[in-house]
Order: sequence, then structure tokens, then C-alpha cells
Amino acid sequence: MSEIPGDLKFNKSHEWARVEDGGLVRVGISDHAQSQLGDLVYVELPEIGSSVQAGNAAAVVESVKAASDIYSPVSGEVVEVNETLNDKPETINEDAFGEGWIFAVRISNRAELDDLLDASAYEELVENEDH
Repeated sequence: MSEIPGDLKFNKSHEWARVEDGGLVRVGISDHAQSQLGDLVYVELPEIGSSVQAGNAAAVVESVKAASDIYSPVSGEVVEVNETLNDKPETINEDAFGEGWIFAVRISNRAELDDLLDASAYEELVENEDH
């Protein structure tokens, strides 16, 4: 498994959140999640300007195996989506923690970040799933 970046927070459902300047939170799925899904063939992005709620489905990824909901780790307004994924959904497979981000949210409640797992707690969750 690839190294889990220490600056990320995680949902138990394998989405990551990276807090950026100005209250933006960039969201994607973990390297573990993309490897479980297999080759991604389609990503349904949320609409810019739409509201998302922490723990609710905000996007969908489809692989050759299955379609999976992507749950937003935080609540807020979608202010950016990764248009690259429309033509190259495999970007998530290639760089899940970087270029494979899915959407960015202007967070409405920073306290929600405290409910997420840090990198070491997430790593433990993944290890326990694999056994």
C-alpha cells in the first residue's frame, strides 16, 4: 500500500479531505479504495454550487467491477470539480492522493474535521479490514 500523506483526514468510507488555504477542503478517495475498486471507467462529479452534507453521497465512481458512492467528509458548497476526470477517470487509479482529487468544498463547519480519522487511525482501519 502506498504511503498515506500525513496532512489528510479520512472518512471510514475511504474518502480523504485535505484542508487548504481559505477554508477549502479538497476531497478524493484513498489509494486503498481505488485499488479495491479496480480500473475506474467513469466519475460522476457533483455540480459546482451544490451543497453537500458530511456523510452524504456527493459523487459516484464507476469501475469495471461496480459503482460506488463518494461521501463528502465535510459539509459545505462545492466550489471546484476535477474536470480532468471526465476524460481520464483512471487519474484516480494513478494518483489517488494528488491529481486524482474529485471535488473541493468551501467548508461550512470546521468542527466536522475533528470527526475524521487522521492518517495513522486510517492506516489502522485499512490494516484491520485486510485481516
